[in-house]
Amino acid sequence: MNDITLRDCQQTVDEWVRTVGVRYYSELTNTAVLMEEVGEVARLMARLYGDQSFKKADEAVNLADEMADVLFVLICLANQTGVDLTAAFHQNMAKKTTRDKERHANNPKLK
Repeated sequence: MNDITLRDCQQTVDEWVRTVGVRYYSELTNTAVLMEEVGEVARLMARLYGDQSFKKADEAVNLADEMADVLFVLICLANQTGVDLTAAFHQNMAKKTTRDKERHANNPKLK
């Protein structure tokens, strides 16, 4: 599979929604769906890396697929609200780098 950019992802999701998905859900509905999908990732993480055990119904769940569901809905929301995720990502990394350049290095809990 070829590497794709965030911009490619946004275009692919938009095309899929408009052709297969018919239309975007409302922004509020997609926000609720995003929370549901994040909850599914959290549930799986608690079983894979935490102390909870799997139920038979949970054993076939795939972490990568669940994370991709989160990404899909997040991209839907970005498309609906006019957010360029590529630009937002670069701006966010610059903010984190400036804000945290010494904070993490000086944190004794991380050494």
